[in-house]
Amino acid sequence: MSPIEIVLIAAVLLVVLAALALLWTRWRRRHDLRGTFGPEYDRVVAEQDSRSAAERELRQRERRHAELTLTPLSETSRARYAAAWADVQTRFVDAPGAAVGDADELLTRLIAELGYPTGDYDEQVAQLSVEHARTLGRYREAHEIHLANERGEASTEQLRQAVVHYRALFAELLGEDPVPTTTPTEQASTPTEASTR
Repeated sequence: MSPIEIVLIAAVLLVVLAALALLWTRWRRRHDLRGTFGPEYDRVVAEQDSRSAAERELRQRERRHAELTLTPLSETSRARYAAAWADVQTRFVDAPGAAVGDADELLTRLIAELGYPTGDYDEQVAQLSVEHARTLGRYREAHEIHLANERGEASTEQLRQAVVHYRALFAELLGEDPVPTTTPTEQASTPTEASTR
């Protein structure tokens, strides 16, 4: 084999190795984004023009999220929010529409206290998606029901479902079930995850 042939073979091997490294890097980034964003990854891909545009959007979310100053709740705040949530569930029995509005407002206050933006709903959801993507679809659905309720278009069953969905994100943000123990009478009269099964 001549020296020129050896150089050409080495060059081809380097190009192939570089291409494989690039493919592996792209696969790894995609895998990491899917792991971080879960179902939110697929939702953003479906909304964008291309997978690369969606992945660019998700990486931008990660960068903006890294700039946030998130603050853990004190035990006092955690107890206050858990008590407020219990109150929302109790009020649901007599005033389901008002309880859903209160749940939305309470969750927004919790989100703000943790350090997430709350001025623009879309930005709020984008920032929450970085760490809470698994329950974000439920939050979106609850918020849509809340908006339908404000227009007078939500059924009692939809309102019950909204409270269940709000509770999922609320519990995740709080770090515990906001109403961990209930009596059988309370379970029968309040909207819980168990009652949807």
